[in-house]
Amino acid sequence: MIFRQLYEPVSSTYTYLIGCPETGEAALIDPVLPAWRRDLEVISDLELRLVMTIDTHIHADHITSALQLKREVGSRIATPGLDGLPCADVAMDDGVPLQIGSLQLLPLHTPGHTDNHFSVLTGDRVFTGDALLIDGCGRTDFQSGDARTLYSSVRDMLFRLSGETLVYPAHDYKQRRVSTIAQERNRNPRLGDDRTLEEFLEIMAGLGLPYPEFMDYAIPANRQCGRCPELLPPHLEKYREQMQPNRQG
Repeated sequence: MIFRQLYEPVSSTYTYLIGCPETGEAALIDPVLPAWRRDLEVISDLELRLVMTIDTHIHADHITSALQLKREVGSRIATPGLDGLPCADVAMDDGVPLQIGSLQLLPLHTPGHTDNHFSVLTGDRVFTGDALLIDGCGRTDFQSGDARTLYSSVRDMLFRLSGETLVYPAHDYKQRRVSTIAQERNRNPRLGDDRTLEEFLEIMAGLGLPYPEFMDYAIPANRQCGRCPELLPPHLEKYREQMQPNRQG
C-alpha cells in the first residue's frame, strides 16, 4: 500500500492518501478544500490516479474538496449512506468494503461525534475521523452528537481492534501524527483505561467548548459534497483555497 499523511493547517485536518501499487488507483480520506491542488500534485508525483474521496462524516470545521476533485479528475464521492446525500456516488455502509485497486477499505459505523460518523479500517491501520483522537475524542454537543453513543463506539468497536492497529485521526492540534489502539486503550484521558461511562459523560458535559466559527457555512456546504459558499465574512476567507500549496507527508 502506498500511504501519505497530509496536513491542512487552517483546520488542523489530516487528509490520508491510500494508493494501490498494482493498479495505481488511489483514494483520499477527508480531503480539505484549501489543499486540493496540493493533493493532486502529490498523487501525480506518485504516479497514481485518484478514483475516490471518502468523507468520514459531515464536517463542521472545514469544507471537503470532494466535489472540486470530482470536477477535476472524475473521482467518485463516498459519504456515509445514512446521510443520504444526493451528491454522493457511493453510500458507505457498515462492514461493506470499498475497493481501491487491490486494497479493501472497511467502513465502520462509529457514531457519537455525529450520528452517521464512520471510521475506515484497512490493513494495520484505522482512520478514526473525529470519533477517536490522540489522547482525546471529538465533541458531541452538535450535529446529533451523543456522548453515550460515542463511548460505545470507541470502547465497544474501536478498542476491540488489535492493539497494534495504528490510529490515524482526522485532527490533531499538537501536530502529533499517529497513535495505536493499545496506547489509546491504556492512556486516553477521556476514554481509556477503566474510565466509566458516567465519568465520560461528566467530562464531555464540562468541556465548555466555543461554537465552531465556520460551522454555519461548513455543514450546508458539506451536505452538497463541498460546494463552497459564495459569500464569506472576511475573517473566514482563510477556509477557502490557499494561494501557496502546503505539501507535507
